[in-house]
Amino acid sequence: MATDSHARPFGMVGYFETPAQLFHACESLRDAGYKKFDAHTPFPVHGLEKAMGASPSRLPWLVLACAVVGFSSAVLLQWWTLGYDYVMNIAGKATFPWQAYVPVTFELTILLSAFGCFFGMWGLNSLPTYFHPTMQHPNFPRATDDLFFISVEAKDPNYDSTRTRALLEGAGCKELVEVEP
Repeated sequence: MATDSHARPFGMVGYFETPAQLFHACESLRDAGYKKFDAHTPFPVHGLEKAMGASPSRLPWLVLACAVVGFSSAVLLQWWTLGYDYVMNIAGKATFPWQAYVPVTFELTILLSAFGCFFGMWGLNSLPTYFHPTMQHPNFPRATDDLFFISVEAKDPNYDSTRTRALLEGAGCKELVEVEP
């Protein structure tokens, strides 16, 4: 299959040697109006999401929804089973003994919350991703060791190869490379 030589690149990738440089570069990109860029770091950098202008995660709401489903389904199942489907009147006890429901309700709430968190992270982070264009940078394996990478996608409305390169180099970015999709 022939490749189109005029195809637009995925974007631009470069690295910084310190987290402070990366932090300031993210602030510069955010202030310049860029939206489609990402930071790749070997460890969490405190406040980087704010420097990038990232919106809050939807994961807590997903976990809460799964917890509510787990709680509701546990209570409804036990209520239906003991109150209507298989009624047992033992020593005049109530048909809805909620105290007996606590262990099962707690466990199902936690189980569905954990499933929601685990699979929600996979879905929200588009996992598994076996290849990403940023991996084409020659030094990208060092993103898990000692370098702090930044990638700016070409589909960002503000992306201009020359302007983006000047902005990142002005922030101290090294080895800027345009990568193909």
